Amino acid sequence: MEKMLFRANSAIVWSVLGLLVSVALAYPLAGWLPMMLQVLAHIGTLLFAVGIKIAYIVRLVFLSRLGRPVH
Repeated sequence: MEKMLFRANSAIVWSVLGLLVSVALAYPLAGWLPMMLQVLAHIGTLLFAVGIKIAYIVRLVFLSRLGRPVH
């Protein structure tokens, strides 16, 4: 259970980092990128945001199973 909690926490961190990179590519750096990379950056923004939400739900489930407080 602890291992899964660690994986969920890691997934949140990686998803946040991916979201920051994809937002940077999709908006402020969009002028220097080809259209296909801009489209991929926008898709990445959606996917990384979903990744954060799913990882957070998994984190809450494993905190609950370990008997730790869930806020």
